[in-house]
Amino acid sequence: MYANGRGVPLNDEKAAAWYGKAAEQGNAAAQYNLGVMYADGRGVPQNDKKAAAWYGRAAEQGNADAQNDLGWMYENGRGVPQDNEKAIAWYRKAAEQGHAIAQCNVGWMYENGRGVPRDYEKAIAWYRKAAEQGNERAQENLRNLL
Repeated sequence: MYANGRGVPLNDEKAAAWYGKAAEQGNAAAQYNLGVMYADGRGVPQNDKKAAAWYGRAAEQGNADAQNDLGWMYENGRGVPQDNEKAIAWYRKAAEQGHAIAQCNVGWMYENGRGVPRDYEKAIAWYRKAAEQGNERAQENLRNLL
């Protein structure tokens, strides 16, 4: 509620503190949200290492948003060493749960041979899954490949 100013005044510091309490108790959604707060520097000092660590805890519990964002961290070397193989592994976990952005990211990795051999058929298949969910980036990428 504090993170969105719903029913209380918007207060990122209080939001981060409450997310932290729940995250420490193992709540995956709170772990993911705390990761976002660290990634964006909202209510806490911006810290990619802490963001990646919290994303990792949530990702290990199956949180698709965290899996996708952790994949992005690995792809871009933010808070973790750059590693395209780990990036696509995390993207794929989220994509297999139907996460449209992750599906698009998997498509992009296949299209560009990042962490996997270049494979346009697989890229198209992943882009199509994301495009069918309305992901505009995937729709554009799909148009460019077809």
